[in-house]
Amino acid sequence: MIRTSGLALAAVFTAAAHEPITTNLTWTQEISRIIYKHCADCHRAGGRSFSLMSYEEARPWAKAIRDEVLERRMPPWDAVKGVGEFLDDPSLSQPEIDMLVSWVEGGAPDGNAVYLPHPPHFDPTPQPPPRTPELAVRGSLTLERPLTIVGIRPAAATEVTALLPDGSVRHLLWVRDYREQWNRTYWLRTPLALPRGTRISGNAVIAISLPAR
Repeated sequence: MIRTSGLALAAVFTAAAHEPITTNLTWTQEISRIIYKHCADCHRAGGRSFSLMSYEEARPWAKAIRDEVLERRMPPWDAVKGVGEFLDDPSLSQPEIDMLVSWVEGGAPDGNAVYLPHPPHFDPTPQPPPRTPELAVRGSLTLERPLTIVGIRPAAATEVTALLPDGSVRHLLWVRDYREQWNRTYWLRTPLALPRGTRISGNAVIAISLPAR
């Protein structure tokens, strides 16, 4: 969570008035689209954190946004890239990070309002997560029957792997920097069927589906 005081905000506005504009990137054309796509789910009126939905709301936080995305602390997504493929990944691509950084360091200009996209619409009644059987893994366990993994919720910093009976290894999830306040179930993009005798290692709760008997 980014925090600042009223005095600090005043200082930001004062400094912004004197920052030269050295970029062609603008809030209305490029930056608002990135924020709406990756940040608005939390950073909006009624969301989990302060709103970034307008230029006036986002501009005081410009340098904090730059620092957070460079450190990949925001948007919150603890799964390490390249290990597993998951639904609803809000993470920024490298080109999007580069645009945000260039916009901030170029003076964070607003731009022409004619190019501003419509803000995203959010359902006021969020959908509950699907209810599935769960399997707790603390260290390792060997499957006594086939099952299909549909999601993984880590319980700590962990690597979750599956060693199949044929000796092959599937790397399912790696959480290097665990943040309990942002923890979630990582739903697999493609459910993974595992045979009897597979050994799952890690520290997580596994959401599963079982084949019909």
